[in-house]
Amino acid sequence: MKSKVVKLAFLVLLMVGAGTMAASAQVYVSVRPVWRPVARPVAPSPRHVWIDEEWEARGGTYVAVGGHWAMPPHPGWVWIPGHWVRERRGEYWRRGHWARR
Repeated sequence: MKSKVVKLAFLVLLMVGAGTMAASAQVYVSVRPVWRPVARPVAPSPRHVWIDEEWEARGGTYVAVGGHWAMPPHPGWVWIPGHWVRERRGEYWRRGHWARR
């Protein structure tokens, strides 16, 4: 019984790791996709921060995923917007993230 639990836990960790690696795989483009900004609704509170649309790699290309309001994970943290990074193979999108001020 214990070996079955260990095997199951190993398989779960393997699947999670594979999903993480697939999600973080970079897709290089030679032409950036067209940016179509979304309408920014009213902030739910003064503490909320607007997170602009991000690009997400899907099927070998990038699609825009909608902007939204979010609360910083900790007091004093700021949102660092995503940006394009140029390399020899082309450009890829580096996602935005929260950081300490």
